[in-house]
Amino acid sequence: METLPDSKLAPNKETKSERSIYRRVLLKLSGEILAEQDGAFGIDQEALEGIASEIIEAKNMGVEIAIVIGGGNILRGATFSALGMERVTADHMGMLATVINALALQHSLESAGVSTRVQTALEIHKLAEPYIRRRAVRHLQKGRVVIFAAGTGNPYFTTDTAASLRAVEVEAEVIFKATKVDGVYSADPMKDDSAVKYDSLSYIEVLQRGLKVMDSTSVSLCMDNKMPLVVFNVRKKGSIKKLLLGEKIGTVVGA
Repeated sequence: METLPDSKLAPNKETKSERSIYRRVLLKLSGEILAEQDGAFGIDQEALEGIASEIIEAKNMGVEIAIVIGGGNILRGATFSALGMERVTADHMGMLATVINALALQHSLESAGVSTRVQTALEIHKLAEPYIRRRAVRHLQKGRVVIFAAGTGNPYFTTDTAASLRAVEVEAEVIFKATKVDGVYSADPMKDDSAVKYDSLSYIEVLQRGLKVMDSTSVSLCMDNKMPLVVFNVRKKGSIKKLLLGEKIGTVVGA
């Protein structure tokens, strides 16, 4: 397997002052993070290598990392449903898009020497392992990065809900939701200059105000299981590491 240049993916070794406050985290990535720019389709190699380098840096801090990835850069089931396609079929197509992204991310990580496993909620034996909770936990304990693809395997559920579900199942300590903005705002900061950023929110506040953090099902699942959530801008280099070190960036959602 071809190895990418060290300058692109090789992280620095952990130092005593760079110890993570978390043991196991779940990182939620949207498919759009792998695209060249907002609204673009496909996988951009530079964007892929960039997020891989962030994950490797976190991994080298001794953190067990699980990932749930979306597929919006390839296909959104909800969009096709709105255009008249049967929702179940459209959602299954969207699940397959997440598998493509998961395999691409796995390749980037393993090209840099990071052992990675892809587990899918839909059984695709020749491409990935089926999702088995105990096996996923064992992979994490052995220091492997585990990427969960195909959402929950069920239509009508988003990858945000899959992230909350998998985080609870593998007993992650926190969900890091990677976005293109630096937290949760009262309105879309791209469209409204008066939008106010929240440093922290309760689950109930998110649900009552209808804030676009994650869908209501995923937020409710986090609330029921006391799973904290941090929304942050992954496009700012070093953001994941800062969160692991306990720095106050993004928006924290909790009890």
